[in-house]
Amino acid sequence: MAAPKDPRPCSIADALALVGEKYSLLVLREACLGNGRFDQLVRNIGAPRDILATRLKRLVDAGILTKRLYSERPQRFEYRPTAAGLELESVLMTLMAWGDRHLRKDGDRPMVVEHACGNELVPVVTCSACGGEVRHEDLTAHPQAPGWTVSGPVAA
Repeated sequence: MAAPKDPRPCSIADALALVGEKYSLLVLREACLGNGRFDQLVRNIGAPRDILATRLKRLVDAGILTKRLYSERPQRFEYRPTAAGLELESVLMTLMAWGDRHLRKDGDRPMVVEHACGNELVPVVTCSACGGEVRHEDLTAHPQAPGWTVSGPVAA
């Protein structure tokens, strides 16, 4: 079966088009850790310099990072998360926890994050209305895009 001409309208796809590129979330990870200088990013991420420069420009243009001059000669910049960038930090924490559970079979975790309460952070997605933990079996999707159902496009 051929790929559809117009795939399902989706905010997940839209977000991934921006932050799903290789290295983009790692750039955000480093910026959230306070490592926003280009040389720090290259060292900590391992991205080629040209690709990293492209990702940084895209994240700045999208309003996820800000670019601030920290040296006049030579001219150098550091990158910091914006409010929109900081909103993605919970996504990073959730991805990290998933990776720790499913990809680190030996239990040897490369980083532990402590919450302000003094305990290790264990991220949990909750409903803002009732406070209940989000579980697959409690979710019901209601497509809002015209011509789409949960199972796909409405037949023409």
